[in-house]
Amino acid sequence: MTDAPGAGSDLGEVIRVPQPEGSLQVIARGEEGTPVLLLSGAGTDSASLSWRHLIPALAASHRVLALDWPKQGGSRPWDGPADHRRMLRCIDGVLERFDLDSVGLVGLSQGGALALAYAIEHPARVSRLVALSPAGILSFPPLVHQLLWLTARWRLLHQTLPTLVFRSRAACAWFARTSLFAGPVEDLEEIVDEFHADVLAYGSGSSDWQNVSIGFRRMRVDLRPDLHRIECPTLIIQGSEDVGVPPERSRAAAGAIPGATFALIDGAGHWSNRQCPEQVNALISDFLAD
Repeated sequence: MTDAPGAGSDLGEVIRVPQPEGSLQVIARGEEGTPVLLLSGAGTDSASLSWRHLIPALAASHRVLALDWPKQGGSRPWDGPADHRRMLRCIDGVLERFDLDSVGLVGLSQGGALALAYAIEHPARVSRLVALSPAGILSFPPLVHQLLWLTARWRLLHQTLPTLVFRSRAACAWFARTSLFAGPVEDLEEIVDEFHADVLAYGSGSSDWQNVSIGFRRMRVDLRPDLHRIECPTLIIQGSEDVGVPPERSRAAAGAIPGATFALIDGAGHWSNRQCPEQVNALISDFLAD
C-alpha cells in the first residue's frame, strides 16, 4: 500500500512554501523550458494522484511545479480555512517562491476552476491555461442545490460519513469506478491504494473550497459571467462520460472564452488524466508547446 504522507516524492523534488497557516508542498521537476503549475482537484486528491503521469511527460521540456492544496497531500497541517480567495493566494505564494512573473496553469476539477479564476483576475500572470473538467461553471436545479448546500453545511454529511465509508478499500474502488472513471484504467489498483491510504491517514470529505462555494440559493463561485475576460490561449479538456461535470457545461465554458479550444475525450470520466493519460498528456504537451 502506498503511504499517504509525503506521497509524490518519487515524482520530483519536494519543496515547502511557508504560509501563515502552515506550509504548501510543491513537487518540482524539470530544469528548462517554460514554467507550468499543476493544480489538482478537491477532496481526497493530491498532486501525486492527479498528475502522476503528466509530471514526467512535461518535465522533459518544461519546469513543472505540482501543488498540493491546503489540507491535501503534503500541505498538512493547515490552521485555517482554504476557501476560494485563500486558494488563489496559494497560487500567488507559489509564483513568488519560485520567482515567476507568469506561468502556464493546468487544473483539474477544483483546480480547473481556480486556474480559470486566476486567469480572470491576473491575466498578465497566466501564459497558457488548461482546465480539465473544471468546476466553477456549474449550477443545479433548486432542490438538488439545497441538498448540496445542506451537505456542505453539515459536517456529518461532508466529512464524518465519507470518512467512515471510505475506510473500506472496496468502497474506494467502487467510488473510483463509478464517479472518477468510465472505463478501464491501467493502474486502477495503484490509484485505489493511494486514495485509500490517504483516507486512512487523514479522513475523507469535500474541501473547504467546495463547501464555501455553494450558497443557499445560488453558487457563490460562478465563473461563467467572467470567462470572456480570459486573455491567454485556453484549452478545456472534458471526458464524454463525466458524471460530475456535464460535457455540455465545459463546451459552453470554452465557447465563452475568446479563442479557446475544446477537446472531448471519448469514453472518459471525470479523471480523464488518469483514465486516458497518453491521450491527455499529448493534448496538454502539444498545447503548451505552441
